[in-house]
Amino acid sequence: MTRHLPSSRRALIVEDEYLIAHDLEGAMRELGFDECDVAPNARQAHTLSMSEPPDVVVVDVCLEGGLEGIEVGRWLREIFAVPVVFVTSYNDDDTVERIHRRMPGAPVLPKPVYTQRLADAIAEASRNQAPALGATA
Repeated sequence: MTRHLPSSRRALIVEDEYLIAHDLEGAMRELGFDECDVAPNARQAHTLSMSEPPDVVVVDVCLEGGLEGIEVGRWLREIFAVPVVFVTSYNDDDTVERIHRRMPGAPVLPKPVYTQRLADAIAEASRNQAPALGATA
């Protein structure tokens, strides 16, 4: 059974593949996130989060423009103390290890992402989130 998170929460989805972003948005809404912003790249993720800080971030590891999603997730977690969940098609040991070196405790989900696994990963990320370093969120 799917757990529902409190309503009126904002999710930021950082994903450059439209269909996957759309699926993630649907899953987040099913989990009780009323507001879902979608950013296809790091620049838009920064802009959206600065105007409306998210409550949770779901980010693809490989983004368009060459900036790796790990850095986007790390920045968002450091600035906003927001839980971050990574999704990736590249879930080999080297990629997962690289994510965990930069973002200890961040869950990594293989694509495709299923709603229940996403709910579990959000709960895990919330337990493991690091405090903000300099944000006024």
